Amino acid sequence: MNHAPQKIFRIRREYNTWVANETLEDYALRYTPRAARKWGEWRVANTAFGGISFLALEAIGAALALNHGFANAFWAIVAMGCVIFATALPISVYAARHGLDMDLLTRGAGFGYLGSALTSLIYASFTFIFFALEAAIMALALEMALGWPLVLCYVVSALVIIPMVLWGITFISRLQAWTQPVWAVLLLAPFLWFAIAQPELYSQLGQLSGQVSGHSEFDWLSFGAACTVVFALVVQVGEQVDYLRFMPERTPANRWRWWGAVLAGGPGWVLLGVPRMLGGAFLAHVALQHGASIRQAMEPTYMYLAAYEHMLGNPQLALWAMAAFVVLSQVKINVTNAYAGSLAWSNVFARLTRSHPGRVAWLVFNVLIALLLMMLGVFGALETVLSIYSNVAVAWVGALVADLVINKPLGLSPAGVECRRAYLYDLNPVGLGSMLLAALVASIAYAGLLGPQAAAFSPFIALALALLLSPLLAWWTRGRWYLARPPAVPPAALSSCVVCENRFERADTAAC
Repeated sequence: MNHAPQKIFRIRREYNTWVANETLEDYALRYTPRAARKWGEWRVANTAFGGISFLALEAIGAALALNHGFANAFWAIVAMGCVIFATALPISVYAARHGLDMDLLTRGAGFGYLGSALTSLIYASFTFIFFALEAAIMALALEMALGWPLVLCYVVSALVIIPMVLWGITFISRLQAWTQPVWAVLLLAPFLWFAIAQPELYSQLGQLSGQVSGHSEFDWLSFGAACTVVFALVVQVGEQVDYLRFMPERTPANRWRWWGAVLAGGPGWVLLGVPRMLGGAFLAHVALQHGASIRQAMEPTYMYLAAYEHMLGNPQLALWAMAAFVVLSQVKINVTNAYAGSLAWSNVFARLTRSHPGRVAWLVFNVLIALLLMMLGVFGALETVLSIYSNVAVAWVGALVADLVINKPLGLSPAGVECRRAYLYDLNPVGLGSMLLAALVASIAYAGLLGPQAAAFSPFIALALALLLSPLLAWWTRGRWYLARPPAVPPAALSSCVVCENRFERADTAAC
């Protein structure tokens, strides 16, 4: 039986040619081809590592210490650092090895073509929540330094990021390389000064009591509540992966550089993230000694202002040093939040609407949502927002990790990560089922319906269930929902698309 050839409208060809400008698109919907992985291993790692400048780390550490006491905050931060490293490692390695962002990795690792749209929505939520938190911190610094109205500072802090993200990793990699040394000096200077000039402040930190716990001693419920907040950071690996997909291929000649760069740019972010959260608890203690209120002591602007005033002895000079550090930190992280959000929204709406106006359109969309959250005062509800979000986020990451480290080695799922739409089912019950069930049970626990202990440890419940359910569902379904048909190997290394007439690498094409 002969089939009539597909009718291709000229406007569709022109549209697809415009979107194929990868200087703007940065492979928003696609596998990252080998030809595009042109940067050195350490430049890619530095770009990924530069995104962890976010001052929400200090804010989280301060909030945990001031609400639950330093002992509970310390052990929660250390424990979650270990969990985040363990979950981020396989995700980072697979993404760097196969050139895949979080959407493509998720869809091929147990979620299906449309199933990954749901996880991209979860990921997009992470990017605009943290964009709003970081921009709110920057806006407060601008208000204090320049005296502008706070609403104007919100608008400036959000919109200034858009032109920096238009050119994707091409510009962001340069920005991170230029700013890294200055940022590192401004970050470390106050901590080193206190260690030399006032070391007693460090020794006093252990006696810091929590407002919620009412004491400075360790207890399991306060520890669990603190873990719930930090657990939300498990999704940070997605932003690292958005850069690690540009890692050059691993070869015998570069294997040690490759592994070092992947570890540094992927799970290695927690090696600085954990000390910075603990540093936030310390700076909150310093701010309290400096006369700040509890609310002010939780805000990085007041933390670093108090620290620089101690160090410099000049309030005006300290104000400008704080403003420079905060603005630099927030620009470095929010270009990453905005970039990652533009990729996530591109994938969500490409699945749902079967159209793609370009990554830049979703960049603006993501920034405007974040601006709305800033106007609604998201920073004031930091702990509540992250606690609610963490249960869903952990269930997703747990299901993804389970497929990579359990299902694939055991042969319960295909060995590779097939991300091409032509070879996938729309929905895969393995990833989706394990994520949804784990998130549902964890949310019920967080609501207190299973008792106070379960409420305090709800993200642990989400992670454990996701890790357990994914291999069980893969075994029960015999892995039949991973591949809709056997992938065909294109005959040529480069093939022309019959729709847009652009040429693509073999790993990015499928037979019609």
